[in-house]
Amino acid sequence: MTHVVIVGAGVAGLAAAFDLRRAGVDVTVFDPSDRPGGKLRTTDFAGVPVDESADMFLARVPGAVQLCRDLGLAGELISPAIGSAAVVHDGALRRLPEGLLLGVPTDVDAAVASGLLSEAGAAAVTADLARPEGPPAAGDPVLAEDVSVGALVRSRIGDEAFDVFVDPLLSGVNAGRADELSAELGAAQLLTAARRDASLVRGARAQLPAPRPAEVRPPVFHALPGGMGRLVEALVEAVGPSNIRLGMSVVAIEPGAGSSAGGGGGGLAVRTDDGAVHTADGVVLATPAPVTATLIRSLAPDAAAGLDGVAYASVGVVALAYRPADVPVPLEYSGFLVPRRAGRLLTACSWASAKWPHLGTDGVVRLRASVGRSDDERFVSMSDDELLTAVRAELRDLMGIAAEPLAWRVHRWLGSLPQYRPGHRTRVDRWEAELRERAPAVVLAGAGLRGLGIPACITSGRDAAAALLARLG
Repeated sequence: MTHVVIVGAGVAGLAAAFDLRRAGVDVTVFDPSDRPGGKLRTTDFAGVPVDESADMFLARVPGAVQLCRDLGLAGELISPAIGSAAVVHDGALRRLPEGLLLGVPTDVDAAVASGLLSEAGAAAVTADLARPEGPPAAGDPVLAEDVSVGALVRSRIGDEAFDVFVDPLLSGVNAGRADELSAELGAAQLLTAARRDASLVRGARAQLPAPRPAEVRPPVFHALPGGMGRLVEALVEAVGPSNIRLGMSVVAIEPGAGSSAGGGGGGLAVRTDDGAVHTADGVVLATPAPVTATLIRSLAPDAAAGLDGVAYASVGVVALAYRPADVPVPLEYSGFLVPRRAGRLLTACSWASAKWPHLGTDGVVRLRASVGRSDDERFVSMSDDELLTAVRAELRDLMGIAAEPLAWRVHRWLGSLPQYRPGHRTRVDRWEAELRERAPAVVLAGAGLRGLGIPACITSGRDAAAALLARLG
């Protein structure tokens, strides 16, 4: 039986293992952690399971939805009870207008009426609609290459709309600066919109689904009542717990005895930190870019050097539980975003028990406050108590919560979110091409490649499995 080693038991690695097992391949998954799931983790908080990181995924991107179907979880999928969100503006929470596409207004009247833009900012958005209809003029960079989201959006609808709407949303997703984020990977819908029409507002409007009555609109996000840990549990069960070796790191991948440099013939030798050598016909590396670089340095040195250059941001999540009487604001939003220009430690706060009613059936209000950006890692040097004090001070200022929480916890995800600079996908293509030529039995997966959301990571794992199956025949 063909044997494949998978390095990394995050959702990408487990998705790859799932497909390989379904194809009749023997798999062994190694991970240095004491638990599978990578950055997906659900643990008990104040009596109910609450996610420590991502708590939902996009419904329109098929990767996660399809995997849930394949695992028999489709019937469990739920959507947020509240779709609207707020943003911190002038020190207060203000409702974001309807019709935003990754922060770009498609309903200009609603954006202007929101009061979130100055007269000049509103005029810049309105002026975008005066651009000639049809694709942008020849020579516009968006037609030929990847650009930063900031360069794209600022040139169309102005700096203010970018700072108020776009940067808080996208920076909340990847903890970076939208001014430095690849539009191709971080905001593909906006790049498509900009290539479709010289007006970004018109192009974005064309990306929206056809209007439907509220009761039949498809959900934007999905989750599982048991948290993302439920997805991990189902994957582990399908892959087989005995095929997953936790607390073990892979330290080297080398051609096997009698094999070619690329691992043909005699396969590959996979060395683990306990001194053992495991033979494999193929390897899937579902690891962070720096780890992947170390493991392929002798196989594909140029790719390794490129992967070494992928920057990562650190984030933290502070969960807090309160009595309803201690929360003086109506929980009418799913939560709020904090623009970078507000200068706060908080980057966002999810009103978890309002967003997901099953988290509040016991009458407890649960919040998940996020901290950390690529250019603001103050929280890293704080103790848990110091971080709690700082977060509580900002929640007191923004939500009026002065009471002691019933419960709280801090989780830190250090070096967890890759930062995609413009041209990242092209560079990944080049790295993979080198590896395919020099070591065809080694394939890559994970968030460092083509997307950090749950669907993107799942797709990367399943694509890696398909590529390896094709190469192994």
